[in-house]
Amino acid sequence: MADDKDVLRDVWFGRIPTCFTLYQDEITEREAEPFYLLLPRMSYLTLVTDKVKKHFLKVMKAEDVEEMWFDFEGTSLKWHYPIGLLFDLHASNTALPWNITVHFKNFPERDLLHCPSNSVIEAHFMSSIKEADALKHKSQVINDMQKKDHKQLWMGLQNDKFDQFWAMNRKLMEYPTEEGGFRYIPFRIYLTMSDRPFIQKLFRPISPDGHTHTLGDLLKEVYPVAISNDDESKRYQVVIHGIEPLLETPLQWLSEHLSHPDNFLHISVIPAPSD
Repeated sequence: MADDKDVLRDVWFGRIPTCFTLYQDEITEREAEPFYLLLPRMSYLTLVTDKVKKHFLKVMKAEDVEEMWFDFEGTSLKWHYPIGLLFDLHASNTALPWNITVHFKNFPERDLLHCPSNSVIEAHFMSSIKEADALKHKSQVINDMQKKDHKQLWMGLQNDKFDQFWAMNRKLMEYPTEEGGFRYIPFRIYLTMSDRPFIQKLFRPISPDGHTHTLGDLLKEVYPVAISNDDESKRYQVVIHGIEPLLETPLQWLSEHLSHPDNFLHISVIPAPSD
């Protein structure tokens, strides 16, 4: 892969200042102070909020505590979506810190998956990596790895170790030079204004005639509404890792450098803020 290590490092170390507040109807023995944390964009809420849980448990009785879950302005936050995606999708144009509400009761069964342990997060993460590699390399790279290599990917994410993770992940980002890119690009496009969780289709980084596909080409094919005509005001923002990449950016480059650790490009299409 192209070695833009600074880009990989900047993406990995992206943080979101966050304020966690206990839901007002939770029963406490004394007032619960808010808890502040810099959340890593690359990780998952349930993987990095042990400190949040410990903080609020200090003011609660054990019998009042069930599974912890989070919401932002009434929207339940899916723990199996990367944190950066959750922010881009639901809070892109709000002031920081990101204000998240913490709940210990009334788990929203219809909206969220249960997360009883880190092994559930690991299983979800590894199944995403395997799905991505099926698209990129017909699963050849991930199947050639040993179990300890899979564990190294997971431990790198869990312990926030950039070098440990990328020492193994770069194998998943390689491809034969003559092919010019992956077989298909693992991507998901998320829409705030849709009941569909996301859009995912087969899309190649290179066209049959050898033309390099861009982010704009992908959107034209998969969700053309996201692209404004020259004569109209911008209706949508297309956001990856908190930035709006140029539509001319090659999709292969984006896949190598702006994918999450699960090896998917998570693209948010959100309404443009009205001035």
